[in-house]
Order: sequence, then C-alpha cells, then structure tokens
Amino acid sequence: MAQQNIIGPAVRRLRVEQGLTQDAFATRCQLAGWDLSRETLSKIEAGLRRVNDAEVMMLAKVLGCVIQDIFPANIRPALPVMRHSK
Repeated sequence: MAQQNIIGPAVRRLRVEQGLTQDAFATRCQLAGWDLSRETLSKIEAGLRRVNDAEVMMLAKVLGCVIQDIFPANIRPALPVMRHSK
C-alpha cells in the first residue's frame, strides 16, 4: 500500500519522546475532543491512513508542538509559502 501521509514518523517520535503509549496518546486525543482509537493512531504513525488538516492541528495540539514540528524537515521551508498561497 502506498504511503498515505508524511507526518506519521514524526507523530510517533514525538509521542515516544513524551513517554506515551499509543493507548495513552489516543486517550489524550479523546479528552481533547477527537475520537481517535489506538488502532487509527497506529495506522497514522505507519503512514497507512490519510490525515486531514483538522487532524494535523489536533495532533500538534495534543503533542504540545507547532504544526511545523510534525512535518519532515525537508518540507518545512515550503510551509510558509503554502500557508499564504491561494
């Protein structure tokens, strides 16, 4: 199956750095208002599920980081341009 997102590895890295299991992180997402299961989180981290913009924002919020932190370093320079394009 083709890669469905580019943020999965960073989400996993940031979650693990915070000492959170997938279950614990999914629970934090649920408490923040997103009904995310551990299974869905696993698919996101493995790149097997697409992530929409609202979900990217929620992941960053729950991880306590800025959105840029969950994108690969090689795409970060393009983020300000993409944000201001029409």
